[in-house]
Amino acid sequence: MNQSIRSKVINIGNSRGVRIPKTILEQAGLTDEVEMRVEGNKLVINARRLVRADWKAKFSLMAAKGDDQLLDGSIPTQWDQDEWTW
Repeated sequence: MNQSIRSKVINIGNSRGVRIPKTILEQAGLTDEVEMRVEGNKLVINARRLVRADWKAKFSLMAAKGDDQLLDGSIPTQWDQDEWTW
């Protein structure tokens, strides 16, 4: 659906709102929570992203490439030498 739909800005308590038709909500994947931002003179509404949603796939890719190793090796301390026993 690449057509424009007109809607009115309505009063909702102390705020203003726009009614979004169900078909547009479904097409955009919008549910109960959204993210909004202003770009120039446009209001952009996106489905809420889960912050860590793709981490498992990213970490798996890192492991496959061998990029999941520590950058710095183990640096022994005086405590390690004097106090720590295995």
